[in-house]
Amino acid sequence: MKERPIRSLPGIPVLLAAIALSFVALWCVVNAATAVDAGRNAAGSGIGAGVLLLAALLLLIGLYSVQPNQAAVLSLFGKYVGTVKEAGLRWNNPFYAKRKVSQRVRNFESGKLKVNDLDGSPIEIAAVIVWQVVDAAEAVFNVDDYESFVQIQSEAALRAMASSYPYDQHEDGQVALRSHPQEISEHLRSQIAERLVKAGVEVIEARISHLAYAPEIAQAMLQRQQANAVIAARTRIVAGAVGMVEMALAELQKNDVVRLDEERKAQMVSNLLVVLCGDRGTQPIVNAGSLY
Repeated sequence: MKERPIRSLPGIPVLLAAIALSFVALWCVVNAATAVDAGRNAAGSGIGAGVLLLAALLLLIGLYSVQPNQAAVLSLFGKYVGTVKEAGLRWNNPFYAKRKVSQRVRNFESGKLKVNDLDGSPIEIAAVIVWQVVDAAEAVFNVDDYESFVQIQSEAALRAMASSYPYDQHEDGQVALRSHPQEISEHLRSQIAERLVKAGVEVIEARISHLAYAPEIAQAMLQRQQANAVIAARTRIVAGAVGMVEMALAELQKNDVVRLDEERKAQMVSNLLVVLCGDRGTQPIVNAGSLY
């Protein structure tokens, strides 16, 4: 079922015509009443008044209004006829059934869903979906309730996407929910768009609005994150300290400031690493005697 446009007549002239017919019918009724009082035959005036009133009623029934960014889906006895998108007061066959569909941009936020990520850890996730009806005929005839269809399919796509990625990045180049929001949002948008294409809906944007570990493991995961941060910081400190020690030994040897044997070099390296890698300020011991 694809949308196809159909022509409609401007409603204002039709409305004026219906009003004019109503006045003419009223005049016929008055004329018939006068003829009856005068003893003349008033059958013709009565029939004319009835026909004019019926015509005016049919013209009024065929009128309908279309708002900006709205479409009217027309059907005749269950058969799709066409879609009208011209805004304003319009007129079509009075026997057409008219279903109006908003084509404005809409959004909704899913509830917090509890799912397992790729590693099996329970997480809470929610998303904001921005969508718009682009094919009114498909939205009306291909699904029972397109608004409910959008919500249910979006939440299903969100669950499937969340289970395809880990919460945290474990290695370089790995896409994770927390570290790659742009890639995750694009994947989510494409997944939802694929599910909603039959309903005539276009997904404009989809992004994660809430992401957290489930309460039962949140504390344990927080401790793991803190441990990973400490390890990363220590690794960087040690790497910097080793580089500084190498530079210090190289400068001493280059400038021939002091000659150290292997044992003294080892002791100096140990002392420098303690100074550079320690959590607290060191208390130096000054040797006032001989070096040996």
